Amino acid sequence: MLAAYAAHLRAERHASPHTIRGYLADLRQFLAFAGAPGAVRPDGIRHWLRTLDGTAERASIARKLAAVRGLFRFLADQGRLAADPTLGIATPKTCRKLPAHLTLDDIDRLLATPRGDTLAGLRDRALLEVLYSSGLRVSELTGLDWERVDEEAGLLRVLGKGRKERVVPVGRPALRALAAYRARCAEAGLAVAGGPVFRNARGGRLTSRSVARSMERYVLASGTATKATPHALRHTFATHLLGAGADLRAIQELLGHASLSTTQRYTHVDLRRLMEAYDRAHPRA
Repeated sequence: MLAAYAAHLRAERHASPHTIRGYLADLRQFLAFAGAPGAVRPDGIRHWLRTLDGTAERASIARKLAAVRGLFRFLADQGRLAADPTLGIATPKTCRKLPAHLTLDDIDRLLATPRGDTLAGLRDRALLEVLYSSGLRVSELTGLDWERVDEEAGLLRVLGKGRKERVVPVGRPALRALAAYRARCAEAGLAVAGGPVFRNARGGRLTSRSVARSMERYVLASGTATKATPHALRHTFATHLLGAGADLRAIQELLGHASLSTTQRYTHVDLRRLMEAYDRAHPRA
């Protein structure tokens, strides 16, 4: 049953391997508690949610419920269940944290940290520049191939969530960093007409975990106070655009958000910045 659902997530929902692993772990936990799907009733699901309250973050509980909902919807659509017991089950309200982001000074220090003209140094400089310049998810960055980089037009074609393709602009500093890295790849005998842009030391595609480890090292070296992850650069990209007057709908398209409500988190970040400026500057604040 779970194998069939995993195949459905992979083929029909275009879910990432990371998402599928997380969903399957949540579902195994739920089924160990609730028993066979055919015996599950709405009251049983509510009881399960109450047992999680206080032991897991609200966001984690909401994610676990989403996994359970997906399984039962799949089973009902397949005719394996007469009814979906998750219908009418309310999703726990979550407290959305403001996205972490870096200041312009932080960004300048971080982007200047990778030094030297080694293949690894040029790769990491290009990697950081592209993340900040385009707001890509780290999975989109590691999945980027050279054939999807249009250096002349300054555009990247990326595959986002659900295998949806979008075109995003990339700035001149990032393009220069990519060109320098590409030239060094060619000197090293690595394919630059196709294949992955960002490679590890063995020539394979760089993983999201490797990107996170590299960035952690550069954040420490740069002296940046904010705990900056690859996703924090995506938040920084959006926050700086909004602060400079970019339209929220345009930012939504650039980030590849399916819903504008997801992008609207950045209005709260900018509002906080404005309130801090008001408190500092206004004589009657």
